Amino acid sequence: MRKEITSTLAEMLRHYLNPNNDPRIYIAREVTFDYGRPGQCRVDYMRFDPLNNSVSGIEKGDVYCYEIKSCPEDFKSVHGHNLLGDFNYYVMPKDTYDIVKDRLEFNAGVLCPNGDRLEAVKKARRCDRKRPLTEVLLMMFRSANRDLYSVH
Repeated sequence: MRKEITSTLAEMLRHYLNPNNDPRIYIAREVTFDYGRPGQCRVDYMRFDPLNNSVSGIEKGDVYCYEIKSCPEDFKSVHGHNLLGDFNYYVMPKDTYDIVKDRLEFNAGVLCPNGDRLEAVKKARRCDRKRPLTEVLLMMFRSANRDLYSVH
């Protein structure tokens, strides 16, 4: 059941992040940092939102991280709390949110299903990104590239 919930939340998140499959929306799934090293972490989904397409607009862009949590036990696990972005969200069922809401980091937001779409039940607050933008973009590109070649 947990796997099905995770799969459903992931599909809802993909639609939430890019409902019209717009190529100007930059997202990647399972973005791994520090690959092959102790302390390796993987963010379930990441989105990059440049201010504009100029050099400075790209450098001033925002990084969004999304971690999917299928149940309270999943949330309580030490894995998958990789809130590395300027804005960070958990994606979880509403009943899970009701149980864990007092354990959330202050800046973390939460998206929960409402019918067939996600809605913010707690809006994320801006925080200091934990990684340099160049590293984030390279890791996102690597993950998106992996998906591109694993389909064929």
